[in-house]
Amino acid sequence: MDRTEVREVEEPRPGPGEVTIDVAYAGINFLDVMARRGDAGYVGAWPYAPGLEVSGAVREIGPDVTGLAVGQRVAAFTAGGGLGDVVRVRAEFVVPVPDKVPSPVAAAAPLMLTTALLLLEDAARFRPGETVLMHSASGGVGSAVAQLVPALGGGLRIGTVGRPDKVASALKSGYDVAVPRSEDLTEAVRAATGGAGVDIVLDPLGTTMLETDLGVTAPGGRIVLFGNAGGGDQAALPPAGRLIGGNLAISGFSISRLWATAPHRAAAGLRRVLDLIAEGRLDIAITEVGSLADVPAVHQLLAEGRGDGKYVAHLQG
Repeated sequence: MDRTEVREVEEPRPGPGEVTIDVAYAGINFLDVMARRGDAGYVGAWPYAPGLEVSGAVREIGPDVTGLAVGQRVAAFTAGGGLGDVVRVRAEFVVPVPDKVPSPVAAAAPLMLTTALLLLEDAARFRPGETVLMHSASGGVGSAVAQLVPALGGGLRIGTVGRPDKVASALKSGYDVAVPRSEDLTEAVRAATGGAGVDIVLDPLGTTMLETDLGVTAPGGRIVLFGNAGGGDQAALPPAGRLIGGNLAISGFSISRLWATAPHRAAAGLRRVLDLIAEGRLDIAITEVGSLADVPAVHQLLAEGRGDGKYVAHLQG
């Protein structure tokens, strides 16, 4: 907490292919915590301005930008700096927000909700009726996955949580079964699936749970690693023969790298998420905090594993 502070900085101006946004709401994410604690690959230079997703209105448009207008309500991935009154972003990171989507929810869409959707649809190739196991089920992405599975056709949802007192939160967000990771997960998951195992594992914990993931995944199943929440070194992946013999697949996913390297795919996911919300097919609970001054305390809450669901900061408007 003592590493995060609020400062006055010069207002950014857009360059070619960029826009600035008056930020109404900004998502608070565990990636901010990983950057704050100095995990490799999350900060290019210090001081670092956190905040990776926002909703608000276009403030100014730079040269060579088409399809956006000043004053237009938008959501955007920011690549940093979103926890501020004004943020500069690449225009291809910006998507208009439908009228029926509340601004606080829109601020959770570019990173959290798009991550959940693309994890299921793209990385894991979810099919209706499949069983999904989600680690860190009470967090923001975990809560979104619980809501998206029925929106995409339905299936059994099993969540794991780091603390027994988070089981109730995971169940409330929509999981059919929630289990603390301190218990025998293999036995619990096998019992929940009638011994069949799960079709999909979504794992943000690095490789610490990989042996368990392999042990509970059914033939033809897919394991998606999409983070390293605990920090530390990653273990080696299992040999190819084990995957071939088990008919298993392990893949990786990073929403921030997808925005950086294939923004058209990430933006398409964001548009789909916003449309699902506008159509009433996706409803996400949001916890608002009132100002930038409240953000360090939320970062500390997340760092200590005491967060619950998704937090956004209300900055203006």
